[in-house]
Amino acid sequence: HTATPAALIGGGARSKPGEVTLAHRGVLFMDELAEFSRESLEALRQPLEDRRMAVTRLRETVVYPADFTWVAAMNPCPCGYLGHPSRSCACRESEVRRYRRKLSGPLLDRLDMQVEVAPLPFKQWASGAQGESSEAVRERVASARAFAQGRGGTNARLSSRRLKEECRLDAACMGLAESAASRFSLSARSLDRLLRVARTIADLGGSPAVRKGHLAEAMGYLGKWDLP
Repeated sequence: HTATPAALIGGGARSKPGEVTLAHRGVLFMDELAEFSRESLEALRQPLEDRRMAVTRLRETVVYPADFTWVAAMNPCPCGYLGHPSRSCACRESEVRRYRRKLSGPLLDRLDMQVEVAPLPFKQWASGAQGESSEAVRERVASARAFAQGRGGTNARLSSRRLKEECRLDAACMGLAESAASRFSLSARSLDRLLRVARTIADLGGSPAVRKGHLAEAMGYLGKWDLP
């Protein structure tokens, strides 16, 4: 989390590629996201939007590829116990607000899904029960991608116009989308993101159309939190 903006996006005296380029066609995982500087986090907005990074110096401009999947993790507050089922949070409200202020609305707008991970109960840990295997998940993902490729491309690559064509919503879905837009004050980018996630959920189920259940599940991943 001490990485500088130049280390993340590239640059420096010799215009070296940054982590976003080293993660090209792969995953860039940032742990303890709220501990990064605001400047470093805001520098991610261009590559997340354009899938490339232009670094301009006095006598040259270098464009690096930066088509990566961004995954991040963070605590809900500085002490880590806000919302914990059995431990009390020791942070003042002002500390929580300052901690979360690192993540701007436009940056959060570029996250397709936000998922809260609950503490693992002792009984579940002690039982040693295994979850779904990576092989099973891989097969399901490969099947969904093949289903999407049948339309001419993956959902992440669909233009806004093509996305609306592939996610034609019936009256019930349109009403639910309108409710989500009003409740969460969704931007046009957020609405497109909602459709992409809903379309992916439908692909995982092998459904040719986006249904109300797919859209409702996608809404659960919005994870909109009140930022100061």
